Amino acid sequence: MIALPSRLRMSVAVAASAVAMLAVTGCHHKKAAVNPASLAPTESAPAPTASITADPTAIDQGQSVVLNWRTTNANSVTIDGIGNVPANGTQTVSPASSTNFHLTATGDGGSTTADVRVTVRVAVAPTAPGPNESDMGSDAEFHAHVPDVFFDYDSYSIRPDAQNGITQAASYLNAHPAIKIVIGGYCDDRGSAEYNLALGENRANAARTALVNAGVAANRMRVVSYGKEKQFCTEETESCWQQNRRAQFVLDR
Repeated sequence: MIALPSRLRMSVAVAASAVAMLAVTGCHHKKAAVNPASLAPTESAPAPTASITADPTAIDQGQSVVLNWRTTNANSVTIDGIGNVPANGTQTVSPASSTNFHLTATGDGGSTTADVRVTVRVAVAPTAPGPNESDMGSDAEFHAHVPDVFFDYDSYSIRPDAQNGITQAASYLNAHPAIKIVIGGYCDDRGSAEYNLALGENRANAARTALVNAGVAANRMRVVSYGKEKQFCTEETESCWQQNRRAQFVLDR
């Protein structure tokens, strides 16, 4: 065996050591590269939106209404009382009573709701009128319960003795709401025609006001003045003149 010089032996040892290190290093696997996209934040699915309308929103019972709905980002859409429906659409419905149409839209981004209310007007059957609501009664019955009002000479003030008659007349008229009346104002034959027409109108209006104050609706009464043109009595006596100074009530048929 040939002995190598010491310098050469050292070089061989260094080379062998380097080869050994390379061999050890080559045994390790190379790490995989990191995908930059995996480091970005994850985007959530968009939330669904929904709307629903009705045309019209108020109907009479038996009529129809058109529902119209629109949604976005929804995988499932339902309407209470109808069931599953397309994401967008229309449907004609005829609710029997007032109804709240509730829509639910569900998607990858969650769920949302929308509502529309349809009011259904239910016809109310008219009630039959009571026995006194449509019957105006006879003239005789009317005059028995609605007495005339008498006045003093040259006056249109309601006298105290007429108050009971006013109360009785108001009670009868309020119990018979179908009755409308004409109040005629009369005067005796003394004085001018023009003066007595004005006085007769004042007497009719005074009687009307008294009935209104007793609870009778004003729109059920109208007044007319006859002045001295129509006389109940033609004698020139105080008792006859008194009969002519009156407000008379008659049925306005």
